[in-house]
Amino acid sequence: MPSVSKARYGKDNIRLYKVERDEATKTHTVYEYTVTVLLEGEIESSYTQADNSVVVATDTMKQTTYIMAKQNPIYPPEQFAAILGTHFIETYKHIHSAHITVVQHRWTRMSVDGTPHPHSFYRDGADKRLVQADVYEGKGIEIRSGISDLLVLKSTGSQFHGFVTNDYSILQDTYDRILSTSVDAGWAWSTFESLDAVKKDVAKFNETWDKAREITFRLFATENSPSVQNTMYKMCEEILAAQPLISKVDYALPNKHYFEIDLSWHHGIKNTGPDAEVYAPQSDPNGLITCTVSR
Repeated sequence: MPSVSKARYGKDNIRLYKVERDEATKTHTVYEYTVTVLLEGEIESSYTQADNSVVVATDTMKQTTYIMAKQNPIYPPEQFAAILGTHFIETYKHIHSAHITVVQHRWTRMSVDGTPHPHSFYRDGADKRLVQADVYEGKGIEIRSGISDLLVLKSTGSQFHGFVTNDYSILQDTYDRILSTSVDAGWAWSTFESLDAVKKDVAKFNETWDKAREITFRLFATENSPSVQNTMYKMCEEILAAQPLISKVDYALPNKHYFEIDLSWHHGIKNTGPDAEVYAPQSDPNGLITCTVSR
């Protein structure tokens, strides 16, 4: 006889914006999130028997998200996700786990005539701050923080040679190449026993996010990379060293290829090797390299 082996449901793409006003300085701080709420528990009968008495409506999840944002600190997003998930498992006794995803969109304060403006902002990049918080009744809170869509490029300082070659291979050894990628990185925190434990270490979330971003930029820019694999491993290693509460770090780095264009057919123009200046950016196919490094 068939049975429901796993089920969760919820509200996706909850758009949330909050402005915090400092009345003393007349300064505003703004946050914009996209939130997903998914719940699990004793909900099988809603699938098998059309029993909606166990269903917390997804609109209720949306309204709850807004109310929690009004009544609680929304930053850092790790803390807000833990607050929101804990609310659901404490409010509904038949719900035993809540899975909260928060995507933070960038807003950076403007400077006018060299002075930070109190209430004007601009989006200075497409990269996002990510949080996944899984709140389990009686078992604690698991949090993964991360960065996504951080597009980086360097015009030299990357190599790739000594790889496997056979009669399927045409790629040549490269000792100097353009390296570009869209960084998707994450770090998993050791399980927090409760929401109070999350609040106790709340300062570490921003510190670690800033440090992970700094490590990513520094190693990408300064290392004469022998391969994406080795560079990403070093990034993971440094992030683990920087924050003892992290249990593992992962990276996914797609290669954004820029190919040389042979223009020698036109009056002998030299545009390959050390003479290359004009390239053709490629969309796909592309290499994709992933790595998880655990403590």
